Amino acid sequence: MFEITQHTRLRRSPFYDATVEAGVASFMTYNQMLLPTGYGDLEAEYWRLIEGVSMWDVAAERQVQIEGPDAARMVQMLVARDLSNCVVGQGRYVPLCDHTGTLVNDPVLLKRAEDCYWLSIADSDMLIYTRAIAGERKLDVAVTEPDVSPLAVQGPKADDVVAGLFGDWVRELKFFWFRDTTIEGIPVVVQRSGWSKQGGFEIYLRDGKRGTDLWNVVREAGASYDIGPGNPNPCERVESGLLSWGGDTDDQTNPFEVRLGRYIDVERDYSEDVIGLEALRRINREGPKRHQIGIVLDGDEPAPSNARWYDIRRDGADVGHMTNGVWSRRLKRNIGFALISRDVNVGSRVEVMKEDGAVGAETVALPFI
Repeated sequence: MFEITQHTRLRRSPFYDATVEAGVASFMTYNQMLLPTGYGDLEAEYWRLIEGVSMWDVAAERQVQIEGPDAARMVQMLVARDLSNCVVGQGRYVPLCDHTGTLVNDPVLLKRAEDCYWLSIADSDMLIYTRAIAGERKLDVAVTEPDVSPLAVQGPKADDVVAGLFGDWVRELKFFWFRDTTIEGIPVVVQRSGWSKQGGFEIYLRDGKRGTDLWNVVREAGASYDIGPGNPNPCERVESGLLSWGGDTDDQTNPFEVRLGRYIDVERDYSEDVIGLEALRRINREGPKRHQIGIVLDGDEPAPSNARWYDIRRDGADVGHMTNGVWSRRLKRNIGFALISRDVNVGSRVEVMKEDGAVGAETVALPFI
């Protein structure tokens, strides 16, 4: 049994006390914060997400706010996706790359105002990176981390719970679109989003002192739907083919290797000098060396393998890596993602080199479900 040493470097979520009260059993670190990863019954938590409704403390999904006269210019410099028709109240998934075309984060961009944007980030220090870009390019912006902490409501019954809280207007929200509102005096932003394919919302708390209040409001609204606590579920996200930046990517991964090419507008004639654009154009022209596909391991007994990447071999030669692995509760098979040479196609037989030896496997298309 390990103990997490409390430290000012490791921040608690505004929902921390509520998750403890709800029986949180495990955490991981994410953006220097504690992110709940389970409440003691992984089976029940999985099926709650698949069949009902689950609430998640995802405050570790931090926001980087870019505000000022040059905000629109700056966000377009950061991402090689055309933002010219993005309007206030709209979100966009925006792969963010460095000068070599390497994927350094995959945030959701929220256009808050003509001169204000949020980057809702994955687990890397985008605040420092973005400030450095703003300074180097002498842009008139303020780059800050606002007091904003998302609480996710996910699952097929999420619409009913959130509509009960805020009104039926939430049912009309398109994916990644959002609206500012309040609930019992708590300022929030409601967005149709979330790291699952089961449907749902993220409620962005805008007052860190009201975390327990918001948690309890959502819990009470969902009581008749048997809502319960959960977390970004590793089994569901693998089954659904959702990318985990930093988990399924390394320090050389470009967007085209991990199925994000449709979010890159490489041929657009941008008015701004977009970081990494020339490298991305070259990679697109030449073709990526790897691609991300699914992999199904032989055997019908649970043998999850999330600890590290495993080498994949074909005919004795190393051809890539298995970047995650879970026991699929719906497929009843051990599955995962392969970041693998483009010479290896769907339907190929390979070997996964696990700690206890080689395991036969077959490559398949994503998503699994």
